[in-house]
Amino acid sequence: MGIVTTNFKVEGMSCGHCTASIEKAVGDLPGVLEVVASLEDKTATVVYEADRTDVAAIAATIIDQGFDVI
Repeated sequence: MGIVTTNFKVEGMSCGHCTASIEKAVGDLPGVLEVVASLEDKTATVVYEADRTDVAAIAATIIDQGFDVI
């Protein structure tokens, strides 16, 4: 399936701790190669192996951290 880059619109981030918690949690998912959460842009950009994880699992992980994915 290959490597995919997906941008998630994330609401509720208010500080550097917020971005760090998203980056850590999503980064721990199998197949995730890179995560960059941007407080300024209210996004999380995730590079991942599509045969090891998917958009639903990544979104669920962000939501589990207390943020909204829209």
